Amino acid sequence: MSRFRLLQRAAMLAVACTVTSLAFAQQPLVIKALAEKKVSELPPGPLFWRVETFASPEQANAAAGRWSLVAESAGKVWLFTLGSANDLSSKGTPVAEIGPVPRVTANEYLLRINDASGPPGSVTRVHSHPGSEAFLVLAGEQTIHGANGVKRVEAGHGEAGEGAGMAMQVSSSGSTDLHALVMFVVDAGKPFSSPASMN
Repeated sequence: MSRFRLLQRAAMLAVACTVTSLAFAQQPLVIKALAEKKVSELPPGPLFWRVETFASPEQANAAAGRWSLVAESAGKVWLFTLGSANDLSSKGTPVAEIGPVPRVTANEYLLRINDASGPPGSVTRVHSHPGSEAFLVLAGEQTIHGANGVKRVEAGHGEAGEGAGMAMQVSSSGSTDLHALVMFVVDAGKPFSSPASMN
């Protein structure tokens, strides 16, 4: 094969790899709602998401309170409770305490747990929520680009996100697939998520 043909094939292969890489980088994170409920008021004081695991959904539901949600993900049963710091139930296995998360004022509140996953390079669109969110990364690494800068969260760690109406974009930034649990407290009377701009 001539040198020209070899160079031509190498160039074509490089273009194909670049196109594949760009398409892969633009893949959206997969977001699934696991649990949600509406409440008429929030706990007093600074808000934290307390995260525990239980042996069964029945045990988690028995320990759940007014501001708790039970969900199953990654082969585990999770109890997420919005409230004050250092107030875990005595029956579960403590995993994380994330906060304080920014408060929101509304007539009714939506508490929600989402599951987020995706390969390295996958992203959400730039968006905002009518409230706050917090993240617990189970695998991979997550990067949060927001008005207040960039936050990187590694597996086994949690982080409070942006407050109400703040533009943000979340991406899978590690070398392995991202799996994160996302906790929300938002104004139930407004759209859960809205397109936004960070310009």
